[in-house]
Amino acid sequence: MSSGWNGWWNTDWIAALDPSILSLLHRGSRGVRGSLQAVTRSSEEARIPSHGCALVADVYRPKGKGPHPAIVMAHGFGGIRRGGLPSFAGRFQAAGLVVVLFDYRHFGDSEGSPRQILSVPRQLQDWHAALRFTRRLPDVDGSRVGLWGTSFSGGHVVRVAAEDENVAAVVAQVPFASGVRTVAKLPLRSAFKMAAAGLADLVWSGILRGRPIQVPITGPPGSLAAMALNEAVEGAERLYRGCLWDNRVAARVGLATLLYRPLRHAGHVRCPLLVQVGEHDSLTPPEPARAMARRAPRGETRSYPMGHFDAYFDDGFDAVVADQVAFFRRHLAAPHALESSSG
Repeated sequence: MSSGWNGWWNTDWIAALDPSILSLLHRGSRGVRGSLQAVTRSSEEARIPSHGCALVADVYRPKGKGPHPAIVMAHGFGGIRRGGLPSFAGRFQAAGLVVVLFDYRHFGDSEGSPRQILSVPRQLQDWHAALRFTRRLPDVDGSRVGLWGTSFSGGHVVRVAAEDENVAAVVAQVPFASGVRTVAKLPLRSAFKMAAAGLADLVWSGILRGRPIQVPITGPPGSLAAMALNEAVEGAERLYRGCLWDNRVAARVGLATLLYRPLRHAGHVRCPLLVQVGEHDSLTPPEPARAMARRAPRGETRSYPMGHFDAYFDDGFDAVVADQVAFFRRHLAAPHALESSSG
């Protein structure tokens, strides 16, 4: 097929389905790779091998001689590590933890082509790769490594902990627990558009070998977007301010998301699990998240009077991160082994 046909399928066809999409794609695309934010002086960049690609990560090390407990972190749906997560990593570092914060394949600074492909199996592989890397660090106690996930990755960490019995503790912040329940929160018009775009992407890129058909990650209600909600638009704009974040994802993700249900793996998580729920969350429904904690043998829930993105900012951030530091302090080390968070 000619590049002209390929380009038509990537823009004009989708624009015919939803004429507003071109402005969303151009407004949201700020460059696929990299970040305008400088790496924190107290972190260093690392490359983690994962199935033929290199994941780029920031490694934060605390003061003092190791071995230290550690946590592995990554962002949620279509996210990159520089979007709000360094604030969490800094708090954990100040509390005496080594932190490995990475970008998934196909996103951010990590390798992987084509870009902006969100594959649940590949992201789970990346989590396991980052976990192996962290356990092998010379200043890390490999028996005291936990996981931290938020939103979509809040579901990933539950799945990974169910598969790896040596994970020591898990935090799932405003987690994605059930695809069906999450997709049901989308406006019906947007859900139909995403289904059509997803099928077209599978046929065009999967069978006919064209370039992936991309749609916006966030968009207003009724638009063609993976998260067609005002809370998502406003939250993402604030979260990725100053970052080179690309507001696009291959359309097939809508079909994969519908079938993804981390909730069903919670019963196999043997380590302590903290599930943090936003009572006014319009993206990841609170009840499936609570059910995830109930199913986990050592699960616990904390609820907060906030929406989905409030966990990253101001009072919401202070509340959730304080509980996270306390949780990791209890389960990754003896109380005297971790310093108090410096705030």
